[in-house]
Formats: sequence, structure tokens, C-alpha cells
Amino acid sequence: MKLAVLGAGAWGTALAIAFARAQQATHQVTLWARDPDQAQALRARRENIRYLPGCPLPETIQVETDFAAAAGGELNIAAAPLAGLRDILRRLRAVAPRTPLLWVCKGLEAGSQRLPHQIVAEELGDGIACGALTGPSFAEEVARGLPTAITLAAADGAFAETTAQALHDTRLRVYASHDVVGAEIGGAVKNVMAIAAGIADGMGFGLNARAALITRGLAEIARLGLALGGKRETLMGLAGMGDLILTCTGDLSRNRRVGLALAKGQPLERILRELGHTAEGVSSAGEVAVLAGQLGIDMPITQAVHGILDHGVPAAEAVARLLNRDPKLETA
Repeated sequence: MKLAVLGAGAWGTALAIAFARAQQATHQVTLWARDPDQAQALRARRENIRYLPGCPLPETIQVETDFAAAAGGELNIAAAPLAGLRDILRRLRAVAPRTPLLWVCKGLEAGSQRLPHQIVAEELGDGIACGALTGPSFAEEVARGLPTAITLAAADGAFAETTAQALHDTRLRVYASHDVVGAEIGGAVKNVMAIAAGIADGMGFGLNARAALITRGLAEIARLGLALGGKRETLMGLAGMGDLILTCTGDLSRNRRVGLALAKGQPLERILRELGHTAEGVSSAGEVAVLAGQLGIDMPITQAVHGILDHGVPAAEAVARLLNRDPKLETA
């Protein structure tokens, strides 16, 4: 398959590497970089020094700065953070508006609470074959060829299954789903929960507290996902529970690292500057909280993270509020 990965950050680079060296299919991979200097460095070093050091690019990957040339294949994969998705879609609208499309960003759009598939529909219209590629996956491990299983969710069931089969490989296993909403909600809210898990770990609350937080966090994800039309099996699968567990426990998790730093009292601006990568949970927490409020859904962990990130509530105070909540039925 001739495919283009549009975005040369850590995740885009990792996917380009994985698809270029797939064992079960032959893919012609183009990696589009927005920055000409970065593209030149990628060509010269065959390595993404800034975002994914130590993971060499196969020689078969073509690095491109001409968007129209890159997007001229059989499948486009938008690999920008959510904040950059509209820009990529508008570029596609000008040069390849009907080419099948996947996106890998996770979150809710700032100010609109739009999920990625809603943004795609606004920018490219209905009828395009498209879907979300999501699930428990750290870019570094994918680039190193460690076994990973992810979900390709699309409203068009035939597209989901055909494309998942085409991309599926021994080390990057791709499972098809027809539940885009459930898959996207799982990916969006788990980042918020990972910040909370990092805060709990950073405050020394222990493994019992982490297990409780993950479990109650999954309940919040499920309440929101089901209210928006997602399916319970999706929220309990790779795109929901699987991604949540990984992001809340893995040391490679950017969002968990944000929480660890917040627990130490570090200012958010400094944390993000030193992180050097996008942590989607930081921008998503407030949007998830707003959406939950609009729908009348109780999401106390989300509200606590929102208070810390957006209203300057000290982490210790926010945690104390959670611990002092009145008990109720677990299934409530």
C-alpha cells in the first residue's frame, strides 16, 4: 500500500517506521515533515533526533516537505496532535479530499469539545472513508518493534476491516472496530486519568490507590462514552481500558509525567516546556469537564484534574476533596 504519514513527531515517525518494515505486507511509506530543517535532518541522519532518538528510519521511507506530493497515495494518516488536525485537514481538502484517511490524535478540541471524527466531518464532509487509529501504544516501543495491539475504528465497517487487515502485522496488530465514538472517548479521557495517576504516584499514595484510581477512572470514561453513544465493549477493550492502564502505569507516559511533576509543586508552564512533547490530557481535561457538565455526568477525577490544571487548585487540596467525598454504590 502507498501511504503517507502526515506529521513527523514521535508517533508519526514511529508509525512510518513500523509500516515501512512490516513483514506481512509491503508498504511504500512517505513521512511528511512540516519543518524543512527537520526534514533535511531526517534525510541526512535517518533518525528523528528531537522526538524519537535511537530509532533509525528504514532507507525505504521517503521524507517529504511537499504536502501535495506526500498526500497523493492510497491512504493518508494524520499524525499531528489534536490542535493541528484542522490544519492538516484543510491541506487535504485542497489536494486530496477523498483519499481514505486515518488520524491518531486523541482528545477534545479546545473551545468546541469536538471529537476528531467530528472535526474531520466539518472539514472534509461526509462520505470519505476514514477512521481513528488508537489504543495502548507508546511511540518508542512501536518504533523498536515491540509487540503492540491497537484499534482502527471507523463508522464504515467494511473500510475498518479491510484497512485493519492491510495494516496488521506481527508486531503491530491492528483490530477493527465500528465504534468511533467509544474509541475516541477512551483515548481522550484516559490522558486526563493518567495525569491524576501521576499525581497520586508522585504524592506517594501507593499501588492500592493507583488501582482504585484506574478503576474509578474507567467508570468515568464509561459513563461519558455511553452517554455519547459509545459501546461498553469498546470502552472495556484496547481503546478504553487497555489505553487507560498503559498510560496510567507506564513510565513513557507523557501525561503521567505531567502528574508526577505537579505532585512536586512544579508550575505547569515549566513542566510542559521541559517535557518537550504534547501531553493531550492537559488541554483535554477542561473540555471533558465542560462536556460532562453539559450532559449532567458525574466525573469527579476529571473535575479534580481540571481544577489543578486550569484553576490553580493545589494538587494536595484537590486530592483531599476526592478522598473526602461521601461513599456511594460502586456502580452509581
